[in-house]
Amino acid sequence: MTEDIRVAIVEDDDATREGLALIITATSGYTCVGAFPSVETALKLIEAARADVLLLDIHLPGMLGSDGVKLFREKNPALQILMLTIYAEQEKVFESICNGACGYLLKKTPPARLLEAIREAFEGGSPMSPEIARKVVTLFQRTGLPEKLDQRLSAQEIALLKLLAEGYSYQAASGKLNISINTVRNYIRSIYEKLHVHSKSAAVSKALRHRLIA
Repeated sequence: MTEDIRVAIVEDDDATREGLALIITATSGYTCVGAFPSVETALKLIEAARADVLLLDIHLPGMLGSDGVKLFREKNPALQILMLTIYAEQEKVFESICNGACGYLLKKTPPARLLEAIREAFEGGSPMSPEIARKVVTLFQRTGLPEKLDQRLSAQEIALLKLLAEGYSYQAASGKLNISINTVRNYIRSIYEKLHVHSKSAAVSKALRHRLIA
């Protein structure tokens, strides 16, 4: 038996926070280890919660979630942080990712996709809602000049990167490419090694700068 993924939540709206906690607690393989109304409250208790993944709202009373990311990462560098927001705001998306968030979801994300995204983050992925993934692509298209790559990506790795840039999950991409989810993960590891990156957003950014994908 594998251990449950330990999830903490920071969300100021009581109904949303309780709803998220209920979805997580009611699903086999997941457990909610803390639900907090603010960054300040969560920072005091997050270490004791020993969370694997943190769902962090952007717009909170007091400190914004986007500003809190770095503080949570300082307390627990292994913590995977998924941002939650109502609107896909470019500035906050970029700021949160730069501060250490691994993914970004809209609050309207269906429960099944939310749970998939939590597992994806736990396993080292960078889940994003399609609307946000497009904004990230647009942001990175404007930055940086091409630099030399040590190794070439395979045709399948490039095809996978294109799908991820369009907002496909690992599971959806595996179906699209007719390969297993394990093969997708192997490709991801290979892409990270070849591009010298550690996240999906960084891989997409570098691939765009090198015009490997458009």
